[in-house]
Amino acid sequence: MTAPRGWHSVCTLEDICVDTGVCALIEGRQIAVFRTAESGLHALDNHDPASGMNVLARGIVGDIEGVPVVASPLYKQHYSLVTGACIEDPMVKVAVYPVRVMSGQVWVRPEPRRQRAAGRRKLVVVGNGMAGMRTVEELLGLAPDAYEITVFGAEPHGNYNRILLSPVLAGEKRVEEIMLHDLGWYQQHGVTLHAGDPVVAIDRVRRTVTSQSGVVAAYDRLLLATGSQPFMPPIVGNQLPGVIAFRDLKDVETMVTAAGRFRNAVVIGGGLLGLEAANGLLRRGMVVTVVHLQDTLMERQLDRMAADMLRASLEARGLTFQMPAQTVAILGDERVTGVRFADGTERPADLVVMAVGIRPNIDMARAAGLRCDRGVLVDDTLQTFDPCIYAVGECVQHRNSTYGLVAPLWEQATVCARHLAEVGVSRYRGSRVSTQLKVTGISLFSAGDFRGTARSEALVFKDLRRGVYKRLVIEDNRVVGAVLYGDTQDGPWYFELINAATDVGPIRDRLLFGEAAARPLAS
Repeated sequence: MTAPRGWHSVCTLEDICVDTGVCALIEGRQIAVFRTAESGLHALDNHDPASGMNVLARGIVGDIEGVPVVASPLYKQHYSLVTGACIEDPMVKVAVYPVRVMSGQVWVRPEPRRQRAAGRRKLVVVGNGMAGMRTVEELLGLAPDAYEITVFGAEPHGNYNRILLSPVLAGEKRVEEIMLHDLGWYQQHGVTLHAGDPVVAIDRVRRTVTSQSGVVAAYDRLLLATGSQPFMPPIVGNQLPGVIAFRDLKDVETMVTAAGRFRNAVVIGGGLLGLEAANGLLRRGMVVTVVHLQDTLMERQLDRMAADMLRASLEARGLTFQMPAQTVAILGDERVTGVRFADGTERPADLVVMAVGIRPNIDMARAAGLRCDRGVLVDDTLQTFDPCIYAVGECVQHRNSTYGLVAPLWEQATVCARHLAEVGVSRYRGSRVSTQLKVTGISLFSAGDFRGTARSEALVFKDLRRGVYKRLVIEDNRVVGAVLYGDTQDGPWYFELINAATDVGPIRDRLLFGEAAARPLAS
């Protein structure tokens, strides 16, 4: 491969055994390159200040209170692999160099990383949503004085719990009840918030961001938490007033206002978000039709039986379904008046809610030259291709996966905060997710591979009179998927079994009856 400018090939990654180092002579410098199991590659000067000899590559690699270190083989001083600082005497340091792996080859740039300037570094957070602010909250708990933190958000208020937008729409909660960080929180914690002023450009050379209003903020570390954008199908009329998505408080306010003025609503999309929106509008008094391209609801989370039970329950509440149906046009001149389907039929609509999926918001990251695919590409530390820039949340693509549920976002935030705080090493290795519907009176849980394979088998419990259905998919005596409807109290336990790959052979005959029935046998 072509050598990147300024970088030098040292060896293959396989040439460096885990928890050992090698020495390379690059442009007259002896540079020690270490490989650890947890934190990856590090490059330091091979020169040991204590002994005056070039011996660090032969030192013992380990960690002290979570900090990866190398011990001098002569005098046993310990040097941080991350900062180069001597643990016993912080005034003594060795130079740290950029190092990375490309196509299985280890590359080093023999230009020492800039040492941290006196005082606090600057952290800029692009996005004031749940993922970014959870990272900030964790960071403040770990290292409250490490950074001057500036947050830019597109919405004109603090951070709120987006998961609870559905109960707000349904009138079950007030906006104040879903706020996670009100404006006072930012002041109290010394965080500068630019609300309603999103970042529009990133200058990676100057390490600055520019906001919509022209504010320029410098950063030492940048955290991208730009979230996702609702996918709006390219249908004729999708820009008409009255056609909206369901992603933020402004959308909820628009829907509540429409429910007070109009009668007919159409929700396009029979997934989790679409059904929650439909239920909320129904609770607000509208006549609601759910239009879905497939012939089963929530087909990514439910099998046919659970989907049919869910549909029957929602129809009993007053929802109408048109499925399978493909919307080809949204009708109206000055405002939406209806929708037209592929079969030529039409349905009146004063409000159309698009709930057909989301896409990671990566336009700005891509414009800044960061590597992107479906999302912003990150490694197991949530670091992007630029070592000064991290990313978390729905905008991220990690190990070819993107996530739209809150649990993975929390896990990413924890790992990212630890790396920003430099208080040890942790890795994000991806997440298993579970799904629950937030519709009052309907209990639904789904996790893992509920469809199974040719090697798997299903355990099924069905009581239609009580409205209870359970399906557990078993493979090699391990639960790999679960769908629960009506009785979901054991959902977390099944999820635990899935994540731990627990051998359920001894409790198989009681598995469907839940943890309380199975635990005595397991113990």
